[in-house]
Amino acid sequence: MWEEKDDKLNRAFTFKDFSEAFAFMTRVALAAEKMDHHPTWDNEWNKVNISLSTHSAGGKVTEKDRELAEKIDNILKS
Repeated sequence: MWEEKDDKLNRAFTFKDFSEAFAFMTRVALAAEKMDHHPTWDNEWNKVNISLSTHSAGGKVTEKDRELAEKIDNILKS
């Protein structure tokens, strides 16, 4: 579940292994690139942490962040 905190949408994901985590990140990267809206994230083995905010809006959460979060949720479902 996404949590809005400190002007960011945050969510942590855990996968079976590094390959699944990396595949997820690749799919998110492609969606983000299409939107020209990129996450702040980190990855450690099977864990991926994502923070979304809009730099051009002063680092606040905007509709673009909510749209990307929804796309990320849909990636998990597919």
